[in-house]
Amino acid sequence: MSTGYEEEVLGKAYDSRLMARLLRYLRPYKWQVAGALVLLMVASLLGVVGPYLTMIALDEAIPRGDGRQLAFLAILFLSATVLIFVFEYIQALVTTWLGQRVMYDLRTQIFRKLQQLDLAFYDRNPVGRLMTRITSDVETLNELFSSGVVTVFGDLFILFFIVAAMLQMDAELALVTFSVLPFVGYTAFVFRSRIRSAYRDIRVRLARLNAFLQERFTGIRVVQLFNREGADLERFKDLDDDYLNAHLRSITYYALFFPVIQLFTAVALALIIWYGGGAMIQGAVTIGVLAAFLDYARRFFRPIQDLSEKYNLLQGAMASSERIFRLLDREPTIVDAAVPRALPADSPGEIRFENVWFAYRGGGHDWVIRDLSFKVAPGEKLAIVGHTGAGKTTIINLLMRFYEPQRGRILIDGVPINRLRLRDLRSRIGLVLQDIFLFSQSVDYNVRLGSTDIGAAAVDSALEAVGAAPFVERLPEKTAQPLGERGASLSVGERQLLSFARALAFDPAILVLDEATSSVDSEIEARIEEATDRLMRGRTSLVIAHRLSTVQGADRILVMHHGKLVEEGSHGTLLAREGLYRRLHELQFAGAVA
Repeated sequence: MSTGYEEEVLGKAYDSRLMARLLRYLRPYKWQVAGALVLLMVASLLGVVGPYLTMIALDEAIPRGDGRQLAFLAILFLSATVLIFVFEYIQALVTTWLGQRVMYDLRTQIFRKLQQLDLAFYDRNPVGRLMTRITSDVETLNELFSSGVVTVFGDLFILFFIVAAMLQMDAELALVTFSVLPFVGYTAFVFRSRIRSAYRDIRVRLARLNAFLQERFTGIRVVQLFNREGADLERFKDLDDDYLNAHLRSITYYALFFPVIQLFTAVALALIIWYGGGAMIQGAVTIGVLAAFLDYARRFFRPIQDLSEKYNLLQGAMASSERIFRLLDREPTIVDAAVPRALPADSPGEIRFENVWFAYRGGGHDWVIRDLSFKVAPGEKLAIVGHTGAGKTTIINLLMRFYEPQRGRILIDGVPINRLRLRDLRSRIGLVLQDIFLFSQSVDYNVRLGSTDIGAAAVDSALEAVGAAPFVERLPEKTAQPLGERGASLSVGERQLLSFARALAFDPAILVLDEATSSVDSEIEARIEEATDRLMRGRTSLVIAHRLSTVQGADRILVMHHGKLVEEGSHGTLLAREGLYRRLHELQFAGAVA
C-alpha cells in the first residue's frame, strides 16, 4: 500500500555534492576535527607497534637470552596499549561531541526554516514528515559525524600502517597475504548492493508504520466509536510483519557477510602459515616475522569489516541529507519587502481590500475570493457572514498575510501589507480562531506566549476582562497550572476564553474573531459577547460568524457568496431586503424555533 507519508526512493549511495555541503557544518569545529584526526593517526600508528615488538622479542631478545631487552620491549608494548586506550577514549569523546554539535546546529537551522515557511507549505506537507526531518534524519547525520566521517580515517590509517609494516618486513609474504583481497572486495560489493535494497525496504515500511500509527492514535475516538480496534490491530500486524521481515533480511545479509570475511581472514592466515612457514624452513623468513604477519593479518581485516558497515551509515546519511537540504533550500514565498515601510505606533487601524482575487492552488482556477473590495474604518465593527465555503476565513488568512492574493491588494492605514514587515503587521492584529490551539505549558505562558513585554498584571487583567479569571482561580496552581496537550485539562469554553485573553493581552489595534464563539455554550457565549463588546471599543474589529445572532450589533455586515461580496449593510437594512442575508436569517431562526 502506498501512502503520502512514505520516504522518497533513495538516491546515490555517495554524492560528493551532498558530502561537501555536509562537511561545511564541521568548519566551525575545524580544530576539534584536526585534533580527532591526529589522535586517530597516532592511535593507528601505535596499533602496529605491538606485532613489531613481538618480532624483535622473538628474533633478538629471546634467542640471545637478553632479559633486559625483553623487559624493555614488554614495557613498550604495555605503554603503547595504554596510550592507544587514552587516545581512543579522547577521540571518541571529541567525535561524539562533534556529532552532537552538528546535530544541534542542523536542528536549529531546520527549526528556523520551518518557522519562516508559509502556510501553503504546511498544507502540502504532513507534520509527521516534518518531524522526521528534524529528529530521525538529523540523528542519522549525527551518527555519520560521530561514527563515520572522522572515524573512517582511523580505519584507513590502520590499513595504511599495517600494509606499510608488512611490506617493510617482507614484501613477498605481504603480497601472498593480500592475494585474498580481490575476493574480499567482491564480497563487500555484493553485500553493499544487497544491504542497499534492504535498507530502502526498511525505510519505506517504517514510513508506512509511522503513518498508520499517527493516523489511528489521532483518530482514536472514531476507532473506538465504530469498534474498529480488531480490524486496525490486524492491519497493524501486517504492517509490523512487513517491517520485521525487512529487518530480518538486513540481519541475514550481515550474518552472512561477517562470517565470509572471517573465512577470508582464516584463508590469509593459512597462506601465511603455509608460505611463511616454508620460507622459514628455508631460512628466508624468521619466526618473529611470521608471528608478526599472523597478528597483522588478524588486525587487517577488522577495518575492512568496519568500512563495509559504514557504507550503510553513509547511504542513510546521503538520503537524510538530501531530504534535509531540500527543506533548507526551500525559500518562503511570503517575505518582507526589500525596503519595508513602517506604520506609526498610533496608526488608527483602517483596513481596505481593493479588487482582491485569490485561489489556494494559485493557478487562476477555483477562485475562493473574487474581485473583493471593502473598507473597514478605524474603530468600526465589521461582520462577515455567508454559507460554508463562501470565503470568510480566507479573508482573514489574506489579511494576516498567511497567503498572497493573485490579484488586487490589501492595505492597512493606506500601506499595502506586502510592504510592511510581517512582524509589524501581525503584531497589530489579535486573532481568535474557532480551532483553538493551546500549548501544554501553563496558563500564564498560553496568555503571553513567553513575551517579556507582557507582565503578570497584564495577564491577570486580560483573564479578568474576558471572564476567565474565575475558572483560573479554581485551578490548583492558578496561572502556573500546566494545561496538558492542546489544553486537554480544560473544557472547550475555557480554552476559548484563554484564546480571547491571549489576543487581548497583546493589546492589538485590530481584533479579528473567526467563528470564535461557535464552539461554546450560550452562557459562555454571553460572557464573551459582553467582554468583547467592551474591548472592541476603540479597535477596528472583524467578526467572522456563522451564527447571525452574534453579529446583529455590528456596525456593518458583509454577506459573502462563493467568494463574492453580494450584500452589505446593517442588520436591520439587510433584513429589510429580499436577499441572501434574510434567507440565512430565516433558515437559522426557523431551525431554532423548530
